[in-house]
Amino acid sequence: MESTVRRSGGGLLEGLYRVLMRRNSVYVTFVVAGAFLGERAVDYGVHKLWDYNNVGVLYPATQPTLGASILTFPVQKLN
Repeated sequence: MESTVRRSGGGLLEGLYRVLMRRNSVYVTFVVAGAFLGERAVDYGVHKLWDYNNVGVLYPATQPTLGASILTFPVQKLN
């Protein structure tokens, strides 16, 4: 039987191993870049979710426009 014959193509995981994990420097670069890009994606998603849940509540949505009168609050007179 020919159980020791190597496959020429290999699978997806074997290809990823050959490209990314053979050298330590390439693997570390891949991990650091993946962590950075993953952090940016999570930050973007959380920021959009925060803005979606707080529409009309945050300061930029309630700030007065230029030329408008200053917000006045009722003032109680002290005796």
